[in-house]
This record gives sequence, C-alpha cells and structure tokens, in this order.
Amino acid sequence: MEISRRGFHRLAALWSGGVLFQGQSGLLLSETSGPPLQPLAAQVKRLLVALQSIGSPLPAPDVNSLEDAFRSNDAEGVAAIQRVLEPHLLFETRINPEGRVSVSRGRANAELIEHGWRRFLVKVNNEAGITSPFKVRSEQAEPMGRPSSLAITGVHDFTNGAVDRVLAEDRWLALDNWTKPPLQAALSGLEIEYRILLLYSRDHGRREASLEARLGDEEQDLGFRSTIPILFECLPSQTVTLKICDENGAPTTAALLITDNLNRVYPAQNKRLPPDLWFERHIYRSNGESITLPAGEYTLEYSRGPEYLRKALPLSISTGSAPPVEVKLERWITPRQFGYYSGDTHIHAAGCSHYESPSEGVTPEVMYRQVKGEALDVGDVLTWGPGYNYQKQFFTGHVQPGPSTAGSATLRYDVEVSGFPSSHCGHLVLLGLKEQDFPGAASLDQWPGWNVPILNWAKRQGAIAGYAHSGHGLNVASTDLPNYLIPPFDSSGANEFIADVTQERLVDFISGCDTRPFAELNIWYHTLNCGFRTAFVGETDFPCLTDERVGGGRTYIQLDGPPADDRGYEQWVSGIVAANSYFGDGRSHLFRFAVDADSTSANGRERHIHSPRKLGVSASVCARLEPEISAETERIRKTSPYDRPFWHLERARVGKSRRVPVELIVNGIPVQSKEIEADGTMQEVHFEVEIRRSSWVTLRILPSSHTNPLFVLLNGAPIRASRKSAQWCRTCVDVCWEQKSKRIRPAEMADAAAAFGHARGTYDRIIPECEENS
Repeated sequence: MEISRRGFHRLAALWSGGVLFQGQSGLLLSETSGPPLQPLAAQVKRLLVALQSIGSPLPAPDVNSLEDAFRSNDAEGVAAIQRVLEPHLLFETRINPEGRVSVSRGRANAELIEHGWRRFLVKVNNEAGITSPFKVRSEQAEPMGRPSSLAITGVHDFTNGAVDRVLAEDRWLALDNWTKPPLQAALSGLEIEYRILLLYSRDHGRREASLEARLGDEEQDLGFRSTIPILFECLPSQTVTLKICDENGAPTTAALLITDNLNRVYPAQNKRLPPDLWFERHIYRSNGESITLPAGEYTLEYSRGPEYLRKALPLSISTGSAPPVEVKLERWITPRQFGYYSGDTHIHAAGCSHYESPSEGVTPEVMYRQVKGEALDVGDVLTWGPGYNYQKQFFTGHVQPGPSTAGSATLRYDVEVSGFPSSHCGHLVLLGLKEQDFPGAASLDQWPGWNVPILNWAKRQGAIAGYAHSGHGLNVASTDLPNYLIPPFDSSGANEFIADVTQERLVDFISGCDTRPFAELNIWYHTLNCGFRTAFVGETDFPCLTDERVGGGRTYIQLDGPPADDRGYEQWVSGIVAANSYFGDGRSHLFRFAVDADSTSANGRERHIHSPRKLGVSASVCARLEPEISAETERIRKTSPYDRPFWHLERARVGKSRRVPVELIVNGIPVQSKEIEADGTMQEVHFEVEIRRSSWVTLRILPSSHTNPLFVLLNGAPIRASRKSAQWCRTCVDVCWEQKSKRIRPAEMADAAAAFGHARGTYDRIIPECEENS
C-alpha cells in the first residue's frame, strides 16, 4: 500500500496513540469512542469563559444544564453536553481516522446582522486525534480588493490575485475564528471539542457563503467535503443620523472611531467601501450623514486633527428608529485667528495602502473627506507611479471643485516624481503645475534619469518644487543637530538636493515631519549656514510612510485670508518661500515669529542691520500636552528617536511636568531656551540675542514645531555661518555623485556631471568665505 508523506505522519501519530490494529486487509482504523467527561467538561468550561468575555454568553438555562452535565457520570455527562450545545452549532466537522475533513449543517439559525457580529459554535469530531490548528475560512470573507504593491511602478498585474468589482461585491462576509485565551488555535486531540466562530455581514438581505473547515494550511479537499454552502438571512441594522458641528456650531466633517466593548471597529475595516478606507480605523462623516449599526453599546470617539480635542461619548443603539447623534467638536487652538492656514503638501489617492484593484486608488471626493475631516485648509494630492495613468485624469491645473461638504478645504492634484527613472536621486514634489506630463515622455520610463531637468521644467511653469521625505538616505549614527557625520545618500530623500540647491532658485523647499528629525533638519541647517534659503514644509506622505491619517505633518502659512480657489492656493504655495511660516505636528504652534532690525526687505523674510548689535526675538507660542501622564504618553516620550513617532510634542515634555522648551536657534545652534506650560494657552516669549554677522534665526519646539528662518543681514553680506557646514556639504556632493551617477543614463551623464561640478565649485568658493573657527 502506497502512503503519502502526510498520510504516513498521521498514521504514525495514530500508531503512537494506540488506535491502530492489524486486520485481514492490513492496517485498519478503530472507531473513535466518545471522550471522557473530565477533559470535555474542561474544554467546554473554557468555552463558556470565552463566550462571556466576548459578550455573547449562552442562555442561563443552557449554562445551568451544562453545570448539571459536568456533575454527571461519563456517558450521561458527555451526551448531555452535546445535547445542550447542539442548537448553537452552525455546522459540525468530522475528521475521520484517515484525517479527512467533512462538514454537515448544524441546527443554529443562519441569521446575521448588517454591520454587526453574530456568534456561532462549531463542533469538531476528531476521530484521528489530530492536534493541528483548526480554522474556518470562506471565499466570501476574503478582502474586497488587492492592496497596492509597495513596488513603486505604474505596472499592475490584473491576472494574479486581482479583484474585480463583481468579486468585491461577493465578498460581503467577515469571519473571526476566536482563539484568544482561554481557547487556543490548535486542536487538543480530544475526540470532541467546540470552537467559536464570529461572522459579520456587510449587507442586509439574503446572502450565501461557503464555509470551509481547514486543518493548518492544507488545501481544499478535492471532493469539497470540507465545505458547506449556507444561505444566511442578514437583518437590517439601525441607521443613525449624525449632527456634526465645529466649535462655532457650523456644520463640518469629523473623524469618528466606533468600537464595542471588545474594541472591534465599526464598520469592519476589511468590508469597507469608499469613502471609508479599509486601512483606517476611523471613518469620516459630514453633518447630516449617517452610520449603520446593530443594536448594542458602543464608544464613539471623535476628533478633527491635532488642533481639536479628542473626545468620546457612549453610544447606545436600540431596535426601532434611532434619534440623531450630536457630535460637538471642541478646538484648543485656532491658527486662523492669527492668520495662519494649514496644509499637507504630500498625500496620495493611490499606491501603498490604497487598493490596487478593483480600482486604482480613490476619487477626489474621498480625499476631500480626509482633508476636511482633519481640519486642513489645503491638501495636495500627488499622483505618482502606482495608478499614475488612472489618477492623472483628476489633474486639471486648477483647484478641484469641492462638494457641498468641502467647506473651506482646498484640494489640488499635482505630481510626486516617485516611481520614475530619477527617483533614486530623491523624490520631487511639484506644486502648482500647469502640465503634468514631461515633454516628449510617452510613459513614466521616458522621464529624465536625474532631477535637474525635471526641476527646470517645473520652474518654467511657475511651479514650486522641492524634495519629499527628506531624511531618507541621510540617517547617521548621531541625533545631534547639527552633526558632521557624512550620510550615505543612498535613498529617496533630499539626496541630489545637496547639489541642486547651489543652482539659483531651482529648489524651493525640502519636506519632512514624516522621517527622523535629525536627518531631515541636519542637511537643511548645513545648507542654510552656506547662505542658501530653501524653506522647510511639513508633509505626511499618506498612506505610504503612514496610513493613519492625513495631516500628520503640517505647514502653516501666514496669509491675509483663507486659501480658497486658484488664487488662494497660489498665495498659500507661494507663501512656502515668501511668507512667515512654521511646520510641525500641529500639537504646538509658533505664531508671529519676529526679529527686530533696522529695516525689513520687501520679501518679508530678510532683516537688515548696519552694525553688530543685540536684537529682540519674539513669538506667540502655545502647545498642548495631555494633562495626565499615561502609559501611552510615556511610551511615546521614551521611544528611541530612530523609531516612530518621529515628530511628536510628547517627546519634548520636561520630566514629569507639563512644560516644553522653546529654543532660539541662530545658525543651527541653540543659543537660548525658555520653558512654557503646554496647557493649550497662548504665551508670549521674548529673547534678546547679539548678532555679530549675517545669520539665520529661527524658533523650535523639537520635535513638534519649527519656524522657517528669518535672515538677518549685516550690511547686506551673505550668510557664511559655518566653515564646517560648508566642508560637510562639499564632501556630501562627492558621496552623492558616487551613489547617483551609477543609475543616470549615459546620454544624460555629461549634463549631470556638469551640475555636480557646479556644486563642487560653489562650495569650494563658500568654504574660505566662512569664518575659520565656525
């Protein structure tokens, strides 16, 4: 007799258990007898505890009957346990002596609830004594789409595992094999045991699902004996209307996180359809919209970005018509009152956590909710490699026309040069484009292989251009600011920037607040010390570097009014370079940053003095830490600076107090510091500092907020603040060229070499112009 390897191991296990005997035809299997009462009762007692823990206990009469059965003799007790549990069985599983699995329908009503969970039991008759993990799966419980691959290309494979819209519609079920303690995933080997199966319905009405019992990772039985189709009646849930108002009582959009006492999220994440995103725990709803929930008790947490308090209310849903739920948002700070308007310059509607199929990302309507729900004034949706050919349809060269719920949120589509041939040199963010396709490039592969040609093309359109997630490729074994260790320049951050910044008005900014602060800020500080004036902007790179929410990194621009329509957007983007601005995580704010001087230049960021002297520096500052230190706040505060969250006000907390330091930075060096109470109140800070040469001056609460610098020029002299910084930059040009030149096309090599040569010559001229001891 020929036996497969898996069959041999099963037979060996049965032999060791003493259940094999020799018959006339060779090896035969004995019939499995019922289990002893004691181990079965112990397993059922654990089952009862688990059912209690998930809030779905058996009825009291059944529990009483089971307790009586536990006290009976073996045969009677075992039979009684099975009789009591039989009405709760969705199906029974038989594992025959050869280890083959078959299923049969149980007596439980196949009734589910829309957007809710129902509990069932599954009985396992384990005649083989197998101890493999046991689980139930269903094709209808598979994900409703295929997440985008992290490969940053525009090529999609719709032949291998892709989900079309018909298949997505069929995947209406969510399934949870409850195996948390005191239960376990593996079978015990007992002849009879019981499992808990939780089922969730996305829909209401009649729906069929095929449920399959599996042992470990084995494949479907060829005869489909382990699968049973069940027709479910899915009852409708309650529709609850929401009244959502901002701090002024005006209708708005908010982020809502709905959980039950098991911390299960509603609606179930892997059964969501846009505008709700599967990778976010929360959802966004606007005033007058609704949620659908089954009867039960919930917690509703609501928020609207870091400028609002995160609050919660109990939510009790009963059968019948449900009254509206009022959500009254509460701000702790309103930057608009001080003339500052927030934006996230780097968000995506496709790629990374977004679904690759059945749709290549989401529509502008979905992104509006994200931006408005986090109280951002501006959101830049950047089309990049994944989904480029699909998402490019939403680019118009103008601000997107918003739905009625958009309110003051301004949304515009632009481009991140990522997943393009030049991406190895650093990803570019291009804002305010009039055309999104590079001239002569019929596909992404035909774009330039380095960044200067793209930057020149963007600037000819009047766009604002900079480098994304600038810390990538710049990490070193030091968290000092500044530090003089040479980074590898081997990734997609502000890498080629070290050369491009030397070309006049080619690079407007670098971006951060989504990678390590010491990597992002170090290259910025060094280039500022050489006299270059790139700005810094906050970004999120949603949903790539984080898929938690948009607005994790923010830029606040001082304007005369809201950045509505094309003109308002242009003013906001131009303000990155020209206006008073700051950036950070939104948990602290640095308003009205000012430096006294003899005169101010027309562009607003220069201050002029005629002789070395002391200058006053001032700002209106506020920050908000949680009043009580908790395990969560301590975890953030004590997390390694190399680990997330990189930017967070909690890291600035002074000891066990509620204070944070506001630092005055001159030429990259902290020269003074004052602590403020981070209780959300506005506080005025004043410094006095002696300026003896042309310098750049800024304020920071690290790692939470940071102003863009003001440039104080002594008799108009350029800033040459640090010879060490200039030497650092010069060395970095060579390191960057060594890395990037390997992947620049031969036809482009001469121009690229000339640009890097220009950078070397620029730093060589700057080095002797700096003070030797600086």
